[in-house]
Amino acid sequence: MTFLGYLVLTVARILGFFIDIYTFIVAIAVIISWVNPDPYNPIVRFLHLATEPVFRRVRRLIPSSIFYRTRIDFSPLIVFILLIILETFVIGLLRELANSLLSK
Repeated sequence: MTFLGYLVLTVARILGFFIDIYTFIVAIAVIISWVNPDPYNPIVRFLHLATEPVFRRVRRLIPSSIFYRTRIDFSPLIVFILLIILETFVIGLLRELANSLLSK
């Protein structure tokens, strides 16, 4: 059981690392969107390709009547909240599973 415990712990750490990286990418994309960047810049294109599919899905799920009069895009905020929930619960559950496997 020790090997399986370390395997689950490693998966939890790797998944947590990728969630942290994606959170950083979303934050940079939000900050860059405030300054009207050059759309042909490779960094801007990468950020757009990495975040826009997720933002688009979140925008489809949010009823437009809620934010009818605002021009603020709340999809990055919702993505941040979802990433925090994912990291807190999923990574926490994986770590607890790994700890229970390692204690046997």
